[in-house]
Amino acid sequence: MSIRRISSVAHVGPLAIGGQNPIRIQSMATVDTNDTAGCVAQAKRIIDAGGELVRFTTQGKREALNMQHISAQLKADGYQQPLVADVHFNAEVADVAAQFCEKVRINPGNYVDPARTFKHLEYTDEEYQAELQRLDERLLRFINICKEHHTAVRIGVNHGSLSDRIMSRYGDTPAGIVESCMEFLRIFKREHFNDVIISIKASNTVVMVQSVRLLVQQMDREDMHYPLHLGVTEAGEGEDGRIKSAVGIGALLTEGIGDTIRVSLSEEPECEIPVARKIVDSIDECVALKAEVARSITDDTAMLRLHESDRELLQLKAAMAVGSLLIDRRATKLIIFNNEQEETALADAILQAARIKFTKTEYISCPGCGRTLYNLQSTIARIKAATSHLVGLKIGIMGCIVNGPGEMADADYGYVGAGRGKISLYRGKECVQKNIPEAEAVEKLLLLIEQDKPTMK
Repeated sequence: MSIRRISSVAHVGPLAIGGQNPIRIQSMATVDTNDTAGCVAQAKRIIDAGGELVRFTTQGKREALNMQHISAQLKADGYQQPLVADVHFNAEVADVAAQFCEKVRINPGNYVDPARTFKHLEYTDEEYQAELQRLDERLLRFINICKEHHTAVRIGVNHGSLSDRIMSRYGDTPAGIVESCMEFLRIFKREHFNDVIISIKASNTVVMVQSVRLLVQQMDREDMHYPLHLGVTEAGEGEDGRIKSAVGIGALLTEGIGDTIRVSLSEEPECEIPVARKIVDSIDECVALKAEVARSITDDTAMLRLHESDRELLQLKAAMAVGSLLIDRRATKLIIFNNEQEETALADAILQAARIKFTKTEYISCPGCGRTLYNLQSTIARIKAATSHLVGLKIGIMGCIVNGPGEMADADYGYVGAGRGKISLYRGKECVQKNIPEAEAVEKLLLLIEQDKPTMK
């Protein structure tokens, strides 16, 4: 059996996470949180597929207040699984949501700090401490509400939405990602609030794995043992989304790290659950495979042999078995045989997911949520159909601005929801066209790429 990191237990309504409890599986609704019937129906599909928690975006007080109606209807229909409110930019919304949900996710990058602008800010030590004091005072109010209502908290750090304050002092580094989390954790620990779960996510699997490992080390130094939620954000869809998720999540699970997971796919949310279940159920086998592969590495090449008839399971097991070996660059070449047939395309896809070798277009696409105001899946399909031949090009396709400009910061181009029916286009980190009507946006993105072709490497 694989060895799991020993964590404390967080209680999320009737669900216990961490400790010796099973690794929990979750997803996030994509419908408007004001649409009670739509949210209830989608939550049921997620739960019926095996989801143990369901998260909803609560971008305003109206959405936070409606969580009580969604919860009441689900419970009336016999669904007791805990609901999670996802809050960005507005601490007041977190206060409201904590009264009606079993768990509230807050993002350290925008809970008190303003939205990221990629501007470098200069602070004296005194000024920086004053910012931390402001955070402390605001967070304490939220903690007291959560204590009163027995509400759990997820401190959810996203690489794509680190604050300018953190970026200016620590840079765009795993150390900065970890410190963004630790600022919050220290306050929760001081206040003896233990129903806390932590996530550190990135679309880059190397950044995600390195940051989570560093967080575990820092928590150990400060005698903290909170359970961890794992995920590769904006992983995409189809085979690439599954492989990318399995590389990052699997690298950590095979090291014993992780208490709950989400596979973020640009598909219907209930489609994420069976994939996550296969990942969790494959941990022990992949620990053994990983050990075999590690022994087989010669001339910088890892050799993996599998006997798997289920194509999706083959993709997941292969990615999990070699993920950490590739991320740590113990090997940079990969050969896979399945039932004695060489799987060159699968090996290339895993190498790309580990950021080693790029053999096709890279799509950084979010799974969507209630903030997404355009048809994400059909848009991804149109963009892919027109750009899949551009080997090595990285394109971000993001539903909204929460993580959009940040998670796709290393992308060549970005397509980001800017408002209802409006899209903004990016070249790198620079927004080059704002608020384009959705009907015109894909064509304008393709035109932008076409115009830049002479300057592309």
